[in-house]
Amino acid sequence: MKVLSIALNTFRENLRDKLLYNLLIFALLMIGSSLLLMRLTLGEFHRLILDIGLGSINFFGVLIAIFVGIGLVSKEIEKKTIYTIVSKPVSRYQFLLGKYVGLTLTLLINTAVMVIGLLAVLSFQDVPVHLVLFKALGTMFLEFMVVTAVALLFSTFTSATLSAIFTLAIFVIGHLTADLRMFGQKMDAVGQGILDGIYYLLPNLERFNLKGHVTHQLDISGNDLLLIAAYGVVYTAFLLMLASIIFQRRDFR
Repeated sequence: MKVLSIALNTFRENLRDKLLYNLLIFALLMIGSSLLLMRLTLGEFHRLILDIGLGSINFFGVLIAIFVGIGLVSKEIEKKTIYTIVSKPVSRYQFLLGKYVGLTLTLLINTAVMVIGLLAVLSFQDVPVHLVLFKALGTMFLEFMVVTAVALLFSTFTSATLSAIFTLAIFVIGHLTADLRMFGQKMDAVGQGILDGIYYLLPNLERFNLKGHVTHQLDISGNDLLLIAAYGVVYTAFLLMLASIIFQRRDFR
């Protein structure tokens, strides 16, 4: 019940954040701009709309996850309201979990709005919608959840600026882990060991990228989807547990 109360309060606070509306408007404009760019492209305009639409949802969803996620804890610390919160009969892990659930709910609403915008553009242009599109959107939201957890983790022990830098770095590396591992195979034992460690330790965000499946109409099996979902949920749970341990040991005096 305490977690739900914190989550709903966080959700209401996020709805008042102008950053969310700015990012959402830009995302919808990017999706709509595909109609203009389509006229400048010869053939394959269906793929162009899908590429721009999914790319916009992914890009702005990640931005919301990062820049709102790092403020979940840092804002409370800057405003000194964290002292009031930790003095109440609310566990610190409940506070973090409530903040995370609140932002996840905000991301879900914003993603739904962007998806509706994309579906409207696809319908207007008579672009066929296949089931794999919704599968890709689902795995994309799992990526948002992981990135949000990463942002929340960094915000528990460092400043908002460093949290943003670290989270962006993890996001970029997370999409290159497989390439880094292949590169490590051409190095000596030490270099290969380091890059293998990065591959297994950091989140492999490329697992959630099914945009190529959508544009080329390649379906993905239910078992593969289940494995992707399990990976996202387990990794998110690990990050939240780590964040709770760090936050529990932090001294605010």
